[in-house]
Amino acid sequence: MNLKTGIIVFAFLFFQITNSYSQSLNDFALPENSKIFGFGFETKGGMGGEIVKVTNLNKSGEGSLAEAIEIDKPRIIVFEVAGIIDLEESVLRIENPFITIAGQTASNPGISIIRGGISISTHEVIIQHIRVRPGEAGHKKKDGWEIDGIATGQGSYNVIIDHCTATWATDENISPSGPRFEGANVEEWRKNTSHKILISNCIIAEGLSNSTHAKGEHSKGSLIHDNTSEIAIVGNLYASNMRRNPFFKGGSQGIIVNNYVFNYGRAAVHYNLSPQEWEGHKWITGKMSVVGNVFEFGKDTQEETVAGHFRGPVEVFWDDNKVISGKDELTGSQTLVEKAPVWPAGFSALNSAKVKDKVLNSAGARPWDRDEIDKRIVRQVKNKTNRIIDSENEVGGYPTIKKVSRKFNPNEWNLKKMTKK
Repeated sequence: MNLKTGIIVFAFLFFQITNSYSQSLNDFALPENSKIFGFGFETKGGMGGEIVKVTNLNKSGEGSLAEAIEIDKPRIIVFEVAGIIDLEESVLRIENPFITIAGQTASNPGISIIRGGISISTHEVIIQHIRVRPGEAGHKKKDGWEIDGIATGQGSYNVIIDHCTATWATDENISPSGPRFEGANVEEWRKNTSHKILISNCIIAEGLSNSTHAKGEHSKGSLIHDNTSEIAIVGNLYASNMRRNPFFKGGSQGIIVNNYVFNYGRAAVHYNLSPQEWEGHKWITGKMSVVGNVFEFGKDTQEETVAGHFRGPVEVFWDDNKVISGKDELTGSQTLVEKAPVWPAGFSALNSAKVKDKVLNSAGARPWDRDEIDKRIVRQVKNKTNRIIDSENEVGGYPTIKKVSRKFNPNEWNLKKMTKK
């Protein structure tokens, strides 16, 4: 498929913000019947399953989000409470399939998860309108507190992470990951690690730099691990992450489309196959389609940083990518191709001239009802003042929000699309 400048975005990926609550919420919905195939787009999550209500903000136990996640049957998780879930240095593990977590059902100010993250190791998962902010959690510098905001791992496929916010991770903010070489051949490697993962319309920002990671500096956006496949990174705001905006590793395959990448310290789009990590295995050529993205230097971007850097065998389709400021260059050992080597059937990209405004208006959890932290990030990106940080305390620390309760009425909701009637 040859992608030319000016093609039209598929309707659900970007939306205009309107004034009323229900209209705004509905404008940011996933489609009921997708016409896009592969790359996670067909995921149904918990559609048709039991409605499970979260009634408190406890990290575990009866009525908690953790309890709802652990149920082993199709389920749609809704919220009769809003506020902050403090995981107290734990991780919510999604291990049972057919689940939708509908953060849009919470009242203002929505759901924010702090001092922990979300790990996915199953299939048919949809997460929408949730904020995850791990932070330093009181740890000392370089003491080994290394946590992702949201990550998929072994056994993950058909996963959608849509309209979420992930900031202040000490490993990656959002990452499709898993084992490199589990199985006897390439097909088994791909099957046994993350595949068919869609990360769309998220804010992926302010990964902590010189913080608690044992290696020291580790401000990272997204790591797409070796041999992952059918990965779609679409419509996201990457802001003030030192590297991995995003980073595809050896043999991985995916698309990077219509993202706005701002203040990328030392690397924007990046690919690398590490010979040491692939010792004893035949190298596999990666495949990347990078289309309609916008890159803009910030105060922390080093002068020599380029929009794309590639090491190892990889086919790259690079089309309609706009560099507002900085080096409009590709470096490394990539093979540039004239047609997209991987692409979801039925999917089209937005012209890059429209991407920046669209992303700033629509990215992140509850864009019609952003919390103060997301408002700050977007405002600072617009003003070109957003910075790479070492600690959440540099920007006000963890949020403090009062608990709000409101009954969930299923008669007010379209349960297939999780929109208001």
